[in-house]
Amino acid sequence: MYQPTQFVQPSIAVMHELMRQRPLATLVTLASDGLNANLIPLHLSDAPTPFGTLRGHVARANPLWTDINPAVEVLAVFHGPDAYISPSWYATKQDTGRVVPTWNYTVVQAYGHLQVIDDAQWLRAQLAALTDHNEAGFAEPWAVADAPPEFTEQLLAAIVGIELVITRLSGKWKVSQNQPAVNQASVMAGLQGTGQMAMADLVAAGGKGAD
Repeated sequence: MYQPTQFVQPSIAVMHELMRQRPLATLVTLASDGLNANLIPLHLSDAPTPFGTLRGHVARANPLWTDINPAVEVLAVFHGPDAYISPSWYATKQDTGRVVPTWNYTVVQAYGHLQVIDDAQWLRAQLAALTDHNEAGFAEPWAVADAPPEFTEQLLAAIVGIELVITRLSGKWKVSQNQPAVNQASVMAGLQGTGQMAMADLVAAGGKGAD
């Protein structure tokens, strides 16, 4: 990933937070017929440090788990908030006119070697962890145990586990750090005016977030 210095996200904690808030990752693998990309929700565990482990599952019918070289690295991409930035928002537009459109975004790329885990007990634990994480914000969270056991067993037979111990982690927060303060303020106003509060907050934080 192209990484100008001012857009580098140095904090593992901040990257981990994005990965937990936006767990639907694009998992890129190299198959016998070339590159494949699958959208898969991946649950992050902190261990082993410093980068952690990603766990998920795929349909047994998905060739991802059978057509993969375990010696070749895979890539999981997590996309955070993004927004089109109109040049009309820049305060300096009135002074120089030297402004152009751009796109602000946040993204984390996690690298490692994919391990396939075809084990019912492991899958139950993975499904419970993933479900509990995503249901935590609901007033009445649903749990895997709420489904009839025979139904759950049928579903478990139709999926296969995947695990990725992260060996490299790269984050890019492109949120107007390359603009003067007056433009950052006017971009925040433009984003707030169009209801894009998440990106406005990122611009206000200077792209670094908080550990």
